[in-house]
Amino acid sequence: MAKLNLEKLRKHIQKFEFKALFDGYGLGWDNPSLKKPILIDGTTLTAIAEKRGFLVFVCEATVLPNALERKKIAQHIDLLHRGHLIIYFNAKKQIWQIAVKELNKPIQYKEVEYYSHQEPDLLLSKLQGILFTIAEEEAGITLIDVTDRIDNSFNTNTEKTTKKFYDHFKKQHAAFMALIQGLENPEHQRWYASLMMNRLMFIYFIQKKSFLDDDVNYLQTKLNRIQQVQGEDKFYSFYRNFLLAFFHNGLGKEHKNDKELIALIGNVPYLNGGLFDVHELESGNADIQITDSAFTQLFDFFDQYQWHLDNGINAKGNEINPDVIGYIFEKYINDRAAMGAYYTKEDITEYISKNTIIPFLFDKAKTDCANAFKSDSSLWQLLKDSPDRYIYDAVKKRL
Repeated sequence: MAKLNLEKLRKHIQKFEFKALFDGYGLGWDNPSLKKPILIDGTTLTAIAEKRGFLVFVCEATVLPNALERKKIAQHIDLLHRGHLIIYFNAKKQIWQIAVKELNKPIQYKEVEYYSHQEPDLLLSKLQGILFTIAEEEAGITLIDVTDRIDNSFNTNTEKTTKKFYDHFKKQHAAFMALIQGLENPEHQRWYASLMMNRLMFIYFIQKKSFLDDDVNYLQTKLNRIQQVQGEDKFYSFYRNFLLAFFHNGLGKEHKNDKELIALIGNVPYLNGGLFDVHELESGNADIQITDSAFTQLFDFFDQYQWHLDNGINAKGNEINPDVIGYIFEKYINDRAAMGAYYTKEDITEYISKNTIIPFLFDKAKTDCANAFKSDSSLWQLLKDSPDRYIYDAVKKRL
């Protein structure tokens, strides 16, 4: 078996045909030596495939175990089998879970979700890495080889992308900082370069969702247009004639009645967040200038990557998601602690958002859109199909 029949595997995923997906005509795995199902706290797991002691289990349930329950199940299986992959599924959803074990680190449980209405491209990209050919079988493979292949397929794309992006980011940061004029203090230059790049990375996420004038290349479009009108680098045209107004008066202020501004920036939402307010470095240094070439170079770098708000997407190895940006914030912003800038880690912000922001949004939505909360609405259907995806414990207490 030289290569995968991707269309056949695609159909197996879409039809939830896991046995056929892994067998000798699919991924080249063997029948499992474990014949009896395993029962854990009322949940049944059945082995469907094996490769050198690494087992693939399936768990079918009308209501899928929640994240905490899945972790407990995986921990129980860890005690019985050194390597395993568990596929939880019902009629509409699959959750693929692996245990990632690294030296001197606690076990991490990585999961990939698939819904029946989606295209299974993400799963297909990962499964290509766990195909075992006849030649590999003849050369001899071990449990360690299989485990490494699974880990590489399901875990390392994001980590490699993060490190690659961060290494390039540091070089871009230095280059961008060198093109800032009007700040004499090197620390202030470094700080302002970080601020500008953080703002622009945030914008890259929202422009890819068409939130900025319905243009997925909004910043590049505006840079080109400003240069056509003003002339390239004439009075540092993009920074002075567009970007500051876009930041401070567009994203940073309510502007629906400002026709002149709207003509400049287009249909842009007011975000009501501090990131785009006038910064103290800007208010105290009116002579700051940044050349157009700094932005051209930076956008060329950003455009090498695919920007997604979904943390689960990492199929091609060049995807940037909020986790990557969080890593950069932690590395760069914590270095600025002496200047009053701090990075709050994900576990804290997640706790705050789950226990304050999300309950508030539910209450507000129920007040402003009561029809959405009727028993036959599409909202409740989504909640019924996958409650743990939408309702956290903090919200359940309020329902």
